[in-house]
Amino acid sequence: MDNTSHKKYIEVQHVDMVFNTKHGSFHALSDINLTIAKGEFITLIGHSGCGKSTLLNLLAGLTRASCGNLICANREISGPSPERGVVFQNHSLLPWLTCFENIYLAVERVFGRAERVSKLVDRTHRALALVGLSAAEKKRPHEISGGMKQRVGIARALAIEPKVLLMDEPFGALDALTRAHLQDELMKIVAQTESTVVMVTHDVDEAVLLSDKIVMLTNGPAATIGEVLTVSLPRPRDRVALAHDHDYIQYRAQVLEFLYHRQSHPTKDAA
Repeated sequence: MDNTSHKKYIEVQHVDMVFNTKHGSFHALSDINLTIAKGEFITLIGHSGCGKSTLLNLLAGLTRASCGNLICANREISGPSPERGVVFQNHSLLPWLTCFENIYLAVERVFGRAERVSKLVDRTHRALALVGLSAAEKKRPHEISGGMKQRVGIARALAIEPKVLLMDEPFGALDALTRAHLQDELMKIVAQTESTVVMVTHDVDEAVLLSDKIVMLTNGPAATIGEVLTVSLPRPRDRVALAHDHDYIQYRAQVLEFLYHRQSHPTKDAA
């Protein structure tokens, strides 16, 4: 990475998130501090209920923090923006539209006032090609596999050319082989687009394979960042070669150690 990759791009400063429920207030996140550089691939990992998706939604601008600041590219995150594309575990495709139309709808909404229809069509075709789905552009969601649906969701997010790609367990519902294939595809796409990525996962191997940094959250309620692990494995990464790599095995062991033994005991200055 060049020198620009070391600059602060996303900053989470002393963020708390408290939800008001019918049973009273629920303190989901406490004093979250995190800095993400441009072009970094960050995964958020922790046990269920530790606030991973809540933190991702805050970064997406889908919810507002109870206190603290979230900044992206020197601007406060105050709501959703095309600069931050979101991919959910549920692909959220419109079932009555084709793969092409699902992506085109997003492209038209973001670029429709500034670009001709022909350019919007080109953007959509490029996004489909990026995830290897050009041949399926006329198919509707019920006509394609779960893995293909997720690829359409990723293509839709990438088509609007976001500076940040936010992913909430995008491969969690897929079988192991499809998941591995899409992880490999994602690594290629991110290398090509130089996107900054924040991804929620429960999968330790996925976190080590994909990440530049793994952000480990303590158990909730009032979850916070317990540890940030820098993964210094060279890219491009080959999952088969890494399976026997000493450093890969050590990173994996460190994450498992945290999840099973230290998830309730945050260390100071984690971020």
